[in-house]
Amino acid sequence: MTETMPESSTQDQISKLRAVPLFAGLKDEALARILEHAADFEAVPGHVLVQPNLPGAGLFVIEEGSVTVELKGRKIELGAGEFFGELALLDETAVHGGRVCAATPLRALAISRDQFDELLESEPSIAKAMLRTLAHRLSISNV
Repeated sequence: MTETMPESSTQDQISKLRAVPLFAGLKDEALARILEHAADFEAVPGHVLVQPNLPGAGLFVIEEGSVTVELKGRKIELGAGEFFGELALLDETAVHGGRVCAATPLRALAISRDQFDELLESEPSIAKAMLRTLAHRLSISNV
């Protein structure tokens, strides 16, 4: 028997996803599909989520809290609505370039590479939004 979420809970989660710039332009049906493919993830401050030079397996979308990204001698803080681990989705041979650690109590959605591939089949607009963010990150990292 499969359990379904109460409608109000699903609507609350869809509203939270809509606040994430990566997903802001998507319709409710697409956001519901993302929720079907994502797993809830929680971490305590100090928990290491990503280690440099190790292969990635998916994307994290921060719902609450923040992480510190240590990359090339710099520290960047990402908060609610932002994401990391995206290169693992785009290139299965990619390794992480930095270390990501929970800076505060963290609640995030985790989406595996396989799950993300399924999402892109039905919602290619996610890739377009992700590419914009990646282009911005690349432009500021080369300054």
